[in-house]
Amino acid sequence: MDLTKATVVVTGASRGIGRALLEAFAAEGAAVVGCARSEETLADAVAAARESHPAAGGDDPTGQAEGDTTAEIRGDAPVEGIRADVRDESDVERVVDAAAAAGEEDGIDVLVANAGVKHGTSGAMPVHGESYDRFDDTVETNLRGVFAAVKETLGRMPETGRVLVPSGSIAVDARAGMGAYAVSKAAAEALVRQLAVDAEQTAAVVDPGLVNTDLSDGDGRDPDDVAEMFVWAAAEADPDSIDGERIDLRTWMRATRSR
Repeated sequence: MDLTKATVVVTGASRGIGRALLEAFAAEGAAVVGCARSEETLADAVAAARESHPAAGGDDPTGQAEGDTTAEIRGDAPVEGIRADVRDESDVERVVDAAAAAGEEDGIDVLVANAGVKHGTSGAMPVHGESYDRFDDTVETNLRGVFAAVKETLGRMPETGRVLVPSGSIAVDARAGMGAYAVSKAAAEALVRQLAVDAEQTAAVVDPGLVNTDLSDGDGRDPDDVAEMFVWAAAEADPDSIDGERIDLRTWMRATRSR
């Protein structure tokens, strides 16, 4: 896929991997639309992406018009932010509507359904100890939020489009104390596998290993170091080889070793 003519949507774009992806896809020349719950941190992430890649920004480095409290799309800037909560499908629909008109061609070529939450400390969240509210919010964000992003996007995505869902080893290898987070990630991976057999577009899980984000308790690789893995999965990876599959670090490194 030629990313210079592509439109990319990244949910959960204000921090961690999502923030790094705004910059990584902008560097490839794509029109990038990110969304997140926090308007302030999202505006900061958009400004950072534009500062790193000046061609990706207009006169306003925050991606917002004066007095605009929703950070809506401005057509003259390829990196944009829209405040949205993936738990609310009407918010997701609004993001998709705006993103579909953001690039050179109508539609969305790549979706990275990255938004996620983890309520608690890794290793200290036994699943039977989860409150109903915490369990529900985790699943609503990490599974239903992915579903909403996919459902709203596919109608605007060509058959050559790609859906990428970040995940981790906890989704396939159980570890004590990972609670609702592990359950939600396993379910999100099952959603990807089902999507691969039901939809024409390519869908894949991307497992970058442990990455230093708000969800990893400060451990792991720098998000910028794994962002290129997502770019490769979006642009270079053979679609038939990754459809319904898990792309881990070993797969990525083996595929790009000859560079």
